[in-house]
Amino acid sequence: MIVDGMARPRGRFPHVKVAGGFAFVSGTSSRRPDNTIAGAAVDELGTTTLDIRVQTREVIENLREILRSVGADLSDLTQVTTYLVSMNDFGGYNEVYAGYFDETGPARTTVAVHQLPHPHLLIEMQAVALLP
Repeated sequence: MIVDGMARPRGRFPHVKVAGGFAFVSGTSSRRPDNTIAGAAVDELGTTTLDIRVQTREVIENLREILRSVGADLSDLTQVTTYLVSMNDFGGYNEVYAGYFDETGPARTTVAVHQLPHPHLLIEMQAVALLP
């Protein structure tokens, strides 16, 4: 299902697929509905500033909105996989993540990837939630 009010997927896939009592959320970034990227700024000289904390927060909030569209919330997550362009961002990502989840939260795997679909993206997350 494509969720209204969210950035459109950059391919032919849904934001979320419900099956067998679970919600499977496709890879989600900090991209906004207008295709700008939270946590990415370019100044008048073309200098780019990327903020892993802002991007992580926006990704988790985007996950929340997608889950709400199928009657679930972050507390229903059972598994999260995070893709970071650089493990140098792990500390900032982990700090923000800990503001949402603790040891009773979803199982988690974090991996480094060579790149994501836009050069300003530092993080993408996919998730599975048990529907209430």
